[in-house]
Amino acid sequence: MTEHHSKARQIAEKAFDKTQASSTAGDRTRDELDAVTKARQEKTSRLREARLAMEAQNAADATVRKT
Repeated sequence: MTEHHSKARQIAEKAFDKTQASSTAGDRTRDELDAVTKARQEKTSRLREARLAMEAQNAADATVRKT
């Protein structure tokens, strides 16, 4: 079924489609950024835990050497 619309409506629909496409691209970009941020936070947390464990082990080793 082919519909014929006025020139103004065709222009408006094209503008709307363009807006929707950029909105979708923005959502996709935001989702990717959120995923990268979450991965960075998780890695930072793992590294912090490893550093704290290593520091605790080094402190324990230093205590053992002194006695």
